[in-house]
Amino acid sequence: MHEVKMNRKKDKGFESPRAVIPQCVNLLCHVYSHTTHQVVCINNINFQRKSVIGFVELTIFPTVVNLNRIKLNSKQCRIYRVRVNDLEAPFIYNDPTLEVCHHESKQRNLNYFSSAYTAAVSAVDPDAGHGELVIKVPSELWKQGDEMNVLKVYIEFSLDQPKGGLHFVVPDVEGSMAERGAHVFSFGYQNSTRFWFPCVDSYSELCTWKLEFTVDASMVAVSCGDLVETVYTHDMRKKTFHYVLPIPTAASNISLSVGPFEILVDPYMHEVTHFCLPQLLPLLKHSMSYLHEIFEFYEEILTCRYPYSCFKTVFVDEAYVQVSSYASMSIFSTNLLHSAMIIDQTPLTRQCLAQALAQQFFGCFISRMSWADEWVLKGISGYIYGLYLKKTFGVNQYRHWIKEELDKMVEYELKMGGVLLHPTFGGGKDKDNPTPHLHFSIKHPHTLSWKYYKMFQCKAHLVMRLIENRISMEFMLQVFNKLLSLASTASSQKYQSHMWSQMLVSTHSFLKSISNVSGKDIGPLIKQWVDQSAVVKFFGSFAFNRKRNVLELEIRQDYTSSGTQKYVGPIKVTVQELDGSFNHTLQIEENSLKHDIPCHSKSRRNKKKKIPLMNGEEVDMDLSAMDADSPLLWIRIDPDMSILRKVEFEQADFMWQYQLRYERDVVAQEESILALEKFPTPASRLALTDILEQDQCFYKVRQGACFCLAKIANSMMSTWTGPPAMKSLFTRMFCCKSCPNIVKTNTFISFQSYFLQKTMPVAMAQLRDIQNLCPKDVLNFILDLIKYNDNRKNKFSDNYYRAELIDALTNSLTPAISISNEVRTVDNLNGDVRLILEEITRSLNMEKLLPSYRNTITVSCLRAIRMLQKNGHIPSDPSLFKSYAEYGHFVDVRVAALEAVVDYTRVDRSSVELQWLLNMVQNDPAHYIRHKILSMLGKNPPFTKAAESPLCNEALVDQLWKLMNSGTSHDWRLRCDAVNLYYTLFGLTRPSCLPLPELGLVLNLKEKKAVLNPTIKPEQGLDTTEMTGNTMGVHIPVMGFTSSFNTVEEDEIDMESPHDSQAFIHHHLNILERPSTPGQHPVKHPARIILLSDNLVLFFSRTRCTSTVDQAVLSLPVTPLPSSFGKESTSSSKHSGDHHHHHHHHEHKKKKKKKHKHKHKHKHESKDKERDSHAFSNSPASGRSVRSPSMSD
Repeated sequence: MHEVKMNRKKDKGFESPRAVIPQCVNLLCHVYSHTTHQVVCINNINFQRKSVIGFVELTIFPTVVNLNRIKLNSKQCRIYRVRVNDLEAPFIYNDPTLEVCHHESKQRNLNYFSSAYTAAVSAVDPDAGHGELVIKVPSELWKQGDEMNVLKVYIEFSLDQPKGGLHFVVPDVEGSMAERGAHVFSFGYQNSTRFWFPCVDSYSELCTWKLEFTVDASMVAVSCGDLVETVYTHDMRKKTFHYVLPIPTAASNISLSVGPFEILVDPYMHEVTHFCLPQLLPLLKHSMSYLHEIFEFYEEILTCRYPYSCFKTVFVDEAYVQVSSYASMSIFSTNLLHSAMIIDQTPLTRQCLAQALAQQFFGCFISRMSWADEWVLKGISGYIYGLYLKKTFGVNQYRHWIKEELDKMVEYELKMGGVLLHPTFGGGKDKDNPTPHLHFSIKHPHTLSWKYYKMFQCKAHLVMRLIENRISMEFMLQVFNKLLSLASTASSQKYQSHMWSQMLVSTHSFLKSISNVSGKDIGPLIKQWVDQSAVVKFFGSFAFNRKRNVLELEIRQDYTSSGTQKYVGPIKVTVQELDGSFNHTLQIEENSLKHDIPCHSKSRRNKKKKIPLMNGEEVDMDLSAMDADSPLLWIRIDPDMSILRKVEFEQADFMWQYQLRYERDVVAQEESILALEKFPTPASRLALTDILEQDQCFYKVRQGACFCLAKIANSMMSTWTGPPAMKSLFTRMFCCKSCPNIVKTNTFISFQSYFLQKTMPVAMAQLRDIQNLCPKDVLNFILDLIKYNDNRKNKFSDNYYRAELIDALTNSLTPAISISNEVRTVDNLNGDVRLILEEITRSLNMEKLLPSYRNTITVSCLRAIRMLQKNGHIPSDPSLFKSYAEYGHFVDVRVAALEAVVDYTRVDRSSVELQWLLNMVQNDPAHYIRHKILSMLGKNPPFTKAAESPLCNEALVDQLWKLMNSGTSHDWRLRCDAVNLYYTLFGLTRPSCLPLPELGLVLNLKEKKAVLNPTIKPEQGLDTTEMTGNTMGVHIPVMGFTSSFNTVEEDEIDMESPHDSQAFIHHHLNILERPSTPGQHPVKHPARIILLSDNLVLFFSRTRCTSTVDQAVLSLPVTPLPSSFGKESTSSSKHSGDHHHHHHHHEHKKKKKKKHKHKHKHKHESKDKERDSHAFSNSPASGRSVRSPSMSD
């Protein structure tokens, strides 16, 4: 679809009806109409051409008299005609996100791009009543305005080879499309429905739906709502699926997938249907066999029925994400399906199903009022998913998950400077950008980095857990029930705008509901964790005062470094003494560090008495290790994780050992394992070995103990006695009694011991001897495990176990000892390495004959080969990985191969490989792979902004700039990935490898003057007049400055009436003929004319206009930031900058603007009107075309 550049001031027909609209503060103040019902009819899906043809019909209810234009969202759709109540209607299509900064702009700094991108997204933001498609309501329909008649907007559109929104998977094999398994499905990040049909793409605009899809007779179309009927055409070659969704739903929650699916009706719940690609039905049956349990669990805790009348799961190939939830259906990756033989995938698939179902209640059925309220939905769905996890997988798994999520989020916040759950904009200077520490804006979901959004979801559910700690789970579930029951009452009403708003949740309504139900004030908690970003960092240490029998605890905080905040409030401390475990709640004040905690027990020696633990258990302990004077066994700060924090606590090694052995909470055990790495002593070794032997200990704790034991063994190398760590244990548990080096035949009946058997060899391979090599007997032991592995009698697959054994071989590798000038060949390989290489080659070849589930062994082999290369055993060469990364291989294999290529690029500084990767980002058919390449390059960058590198050159800067500026407009996530990579490589300012711009202007906004950049000295012998001439020719893109081209009055032309469009073009052609500045010849560029519909021609020129910067222009008022940056300016941009465009003022973030307020009087005097049109003439969000040569930063 061509982008259409508007180069006009406001046109009268398109102005907002000013007389009626009060300046309300409501977020949706710009929305002059509500959609009440929408029909989507796709009557042709062509898999050969990857095209879609259809129409939509929106029933729109105006909320103002004389509604004269309608704004809708639509991206990449080609629009053929628009009719409003059967009358042809003119329309304008303009998508400023196609190209964020104009291609002629030489700007290359990220600050500039980020603000330009935010403004472009704001310009078409449906929540503010904007859109890419502006339709003029025919004037015949205005007359009936007083009755507020319903408008029916009918739009015919097509999509040709869509790059986003819909994904066609067409395998390149023989046979018809159905035989080839060709299918198509909708996808996207956040609200992306506009990519495949015109709609109001906002989560807060609800309406009822009728969906019709005509497909080949061999295909099935799955969409939201109830399938009412399926009608065949006369020739029986096609059939139409009719779906109806009577529950008001946002367009963003509508989806479609079409393919030759096999269908399975859930045997336990007949209203649930599952769809998968041909020949996968047995896997589908097994994977879905426990879905009904998840339904029962959610319905029971929420005391509320599942809100829709049906639920559909569709499994597709090349999915964008593992799980995407839409109203009454979810689209999953087909890679989640597994048979009964697979152990490791089972819990992962169950977790994905549970997440999808939680989002049906909160996310699809209950939607959000605005982006600022997203945290409530993500928080509630994540929180109830956690409850499911606790019930199904047990409290240990749940607490382990909470600790994992908390650690991940804390690490991210400390690195990036914080995650803000509830951003508020407008107000003061600080409010315009509440997160100055980030290199992207958090004003819209579409400008966020993917990692940030992941951490945002993680923080949201952790905060919900903090609220539950504060008000109790019972009240928490009552609040959810109240939200759901209000929504389900509202959903059954006929359209009344105020009723349906009960189906939208906002931060305010959620908090109000909490205080109504629980009667508790959680204001401080919300202020601390929701309204501000950052986490808390505690350091703890203690001393025992024997005289007073008091524990003197010191808790310090670091609240100055990035991503940290100061905590004031209660904190729980658990002290395990000889007489039992005691909880103390301390109050952290502004400056109190020391806390005295009285001890309950006196120290005692020689008295044999059992020691009571936290859970009421009484155990015998060997107390010989502990301090004779002190009754303290161990101390824990904030054991319930009821603060979002990082704790570093210092206590003696024997206390950590007691904590590991006897504390029954998995989080405490994991903390002590981490701490014991610093205490390599025989006592630590014993404690860890004991844990490994305890069958009742949680398996993840035992897995952690394996790796800790390997680290301790390496530190104790010289004093270690006996066989290598874990070897005798492994032999005792898993090998034959008669022949200890032969492993027993596999029976993975006990999952606990299966996970231990998988992990131990991998940890053992990390052991090193005095020469820093892997001990010979460990290596032979691992090779024997591979050699004698026998899975014949096992009912479970051993593919994950075999893959881990290859990982163990990889871990055993150490750098090669290079002899100078020696050519590395396979012949002169070290003997041990040769054995490893042979084993890897054999496994890789076996995989080709008998592929394992998800190709786990290939993945491990590729990693191993890369490690052999990195350690200098075999020549470093990316060609093997490049062949495995090609499209057609299984996705996990491709990702592993690409990871190796990314690593090669960094180590060998290879520009060829970097180019190859970037080409793949632009051309690969699979969206997930493109995303992975960019995120892997971001994690393991070829160079960083800190270091010089031959890879850093102008061509690369241009290529990446082009990629994020216009190459990724079809996929929000990919664009943000590109921004992240750009930031990692070059930082926020102009990349260092670029030459300084030859000429720059410095804009002094306070004095409203443009000055030659003082840092750029004119060259000797250069004529100064010539220079000034150049300067004056620069078109200055600053808000409030206009070019001579733009000052030509264009208001007389009414572009909307068809008979005037020719006049409009002639007028512009005439302007082109005149010289723009006396004495200078205008630069002639071919003009482009685009036919948009039968009766509307739009024209834009490629002319770069020169303009004289004279005092008259410079003295125009300086305006505030454009609509995307401040509340009070939004209204004015609404009236004057309708055709939003993406030309950007260079550094408007850095310059502090004076506040410029003018209340909109409805009848402007002409001067005011003049000023208004200048004010936004060149603002990023306005429709002004600004061409600008480079300006220095």
